[in-house]
Amino acid sequence: MKPSLLFSQGELAEFLEQRKSSLKKEVENYDADYILNVSEEDFCQYLISKYTLLTPLIYKDKSYIYEHKEVDVDVSNDPMRVIFDRSRPFYIKGVQIVIAVPFEGDTELFYYRPSTFTFNPPAGKIVGQEIHLIYEMTKHDEEKLKKNFNYDLSEIEKYLGWVKQNVGSFNNSLNTYVKQIVHGRKNKLLNDLNLVNSLGIPIKRRTDIPTTYTIPFIRKKPKFELPQVSKEPFKPEPVLSTEEYENILEMIYNMSLVMERSPRTFSKLNEEEIRDHFLMVLNANYEGQATGETFNYGGKTDILIRANNKNVFIAECKFWRGEKKFIETINQLLGYTSWRDTKTAIFLFNKNKDLTSVLEKVKKSVKSHPCYKREYSLKSDKLKKETIFSYVFHQPGDKNRELILTVMCFDVLT
Repeated sequence: MKPSLLFSQGELAEFLEQRKSSLKKEVENYDADYILNVSEEDFCQYLISKYTLLTPLIYKDKSYIYEHKEVDVDVSNDPMRVIFDRSRPFYIKGVQIVIAVPFEGDTELFYYRPSTFTFNPPAGKIVGQEIHLIYEMTKHDEEKLKKNFNYDLSEIEKYLGWVKQNVGSFNNSLNTYVKQIVHGRKNKLLNDLNLVNSLGIPIKRRTDIPTTYTIPFIRKKPKFELPQVSKEPFKPEPVLSTEEYENILEMIYNMSLVMERSPRTFSKLNEEEIRDHFLMVLNANYEGQATGETFNYGGKTDILIRANNKNVFIAECKFWRGEKKFIETINQLLGYTSWRDTKTAIFLFNKNKDLTSVLEKVKKSVKSHPCYKREYSLKSDKLKKETIFSYVFHQPGDKNRELILTVMCFDVLT
């Protein structure tokens, strides 16, 4: 067994760029229907997980003697020996000792030179998940062997530290890069199909909105497994734009401020009566398209906004009655949604004094639901409140049909 120089087969920077190119080619090679049907976030997370690199971590304490055997050792370069012809090898009997050092991480990273390096890189042989360090000796010198072994390991670990810096920058850039590539391909496919308009449903607004309440000014702006998708061809799905969704939530939040300022008026109202106040605000902005107790798919939902005969927003109004009832409300809402509905909300009214406890139970209950996928970050600063939580759920029976569920909690004093 002969050692070879580590970190010397090419530039690490070029290897990382080639890895990005491979990622891009993989995305381009997927069938169009797959890209259009798959959950974009799940697909991105799959690619990020697949292409993220793990800098090797050496386990020195698990090192062991892999092999030792008698070999012919070339001593022609030994200045302490009397050799008349040093132009050719001069062999004597010696011993070869191979020390195996286990490691965890991506093997390829031992072969490429990081941006920081020396002109005398360490030598060794990568075998599976082990570094084999090879030593040949003509005399039994235990101290020298230990010294050489420790020095070689320290040099390898020094190089891995430099590798980690380059790999860290690469890994940190993956999230943005992957999302740009996937989103770019999806948008191109949608443009090819002339479906740009399906990315958002325009909602006609009234200009003569009556001032029923004193509401702040609102700007009117309309380890990894490949995700599996249905084999059905992609069909265009009209959706409510994220900006419009957050605008609706802002209207509801502003209405809640009115409720807090007038506790005597609102504390005695039931769910339907509170819902009607929300509907007043929504209908003032959406020309009567917001309705209450409207039949939708599997039942009747509290608040429904429709545009061009399409459901674009569904919400439920409920008083907090414990975790079990809250889970039932989520199930109820999911039962109302069809494959076209992607923006939903639950407006939760708390008449208990311990709102903090309720908020913790809400978060715990949501994440325990079988259709929960991940947290969702609303962009509006107005909605970044400790009583507002937003999540991505999948529709029952189809993990790629995603919907956004926002839970808004309001304290109603009695």
